[in-house]
Amino acid sequence: MRRENGKFYTAITGGIGSGKSTVAGMIGKMGFPVFSADKIARDIYRDEKVAQEAAKLFPDCFEGGVADRKKLAAAAFADVEKLKKLNAITHPAIMEKMFALAARAEGEFVFFEIPLLFEGGYEVLFDRVIVVMRDQRARLHAVRMRDGLSEEEILSRIKNQSVYEKIDLSGHTVIYNDGDLSSLQSKVTDAVQEIVSKEN
Repeated sequence: MRRENGKFYTAITGGIGSGKSTVAGMIGKMGFPVFSADKIARDIYRDEKVAQEAAKLFPDCFEGGVADRKKLAAAAFADVEKLKKLNAITHPAIMEKMFALAARAEGEFVFFEIPLLFEGGYEVLFDRVIVVMRDQRARLHAVRMRDGLSEEEILSRIKNQSVYEKIDLSGHTVIYNDGDLSSLQSKVTDAVQEIVSKEN
């Protein structure tokens, strides 16, 4: 369904290490505008209101109003309840900034990479959702190589993202990242072509 501005919004999501950033990158190279929640999140604590609210939850992770993002991430993932509260502060601000950018983007089809889409209940804001799935062993290896986290730290984050085991994915586009990059590219191309052709 087209929006009033004539655009069609598709979210790309998946658990940590699933390959959603790779998928988003492939879609970007196909010529579509892609916005990343993680990239916007890197600067979200420059928003004074967001920083103040987050500092109330994690005062040891802020100095002079500036967030130590690595320290904050470690502290948040160690406390599930505080993580939920932090997400409730940051996610609406991130979504607002992304939609503002998307409204100005060229083209009819706009894609958004959003890690915690279902956890925040934001799937209802999008016309379609692409879910990237991957074997846990491959996810562990990918995150360890990318971020240098321990297996315990990665498993803790995967546990916090267990929503994919509970939701019905039948109404969404699921891409299984279970082969090489060429195989993944083929699946991404097919998924995007299906979305575009259905709406044209």
